[in-house]
Amino acid sequence: MIRLVIMETIARADLVELLQEEHGFSRQQAILFLEEMFELFVQTLEQGESLKISGFGTFAVRDKATRLGRNPLTGQEAVISARRVPFFRPSRLLRENVNGKLRTQGARS
Repeated sequence: MIRLVIMETIARADLVELLQEEHGFSRQQAILFLEEMFELFVQTLEQGESLKISGFGTFAVRDKATRLGRNPLTGQEAVISARRVPFFRPSRLLRENVNGKLRTQGARS
């Protein structure tokens, strides 16, 4: 069971430390594990495939068409080129946890 860590931001170093403390990884093993996981995520998205993590959410890539935009400082129009952008769609379970619905339902049972 992972201990509750309350931080504003969790950095790679924090994940490495968590793998060391909670799962007995050496520092080098934890770094290698995270790097390989992130590389797998990036490669999957680069190929245009979705990455679904059950109970957490789905990472995917969305194609954006060329469009006309406006510089907010000058008001001058500019063409924004077509591009691919990654996005994240949280699972229902994650949304409920973030919104506290599971905690309130559990208290009523």
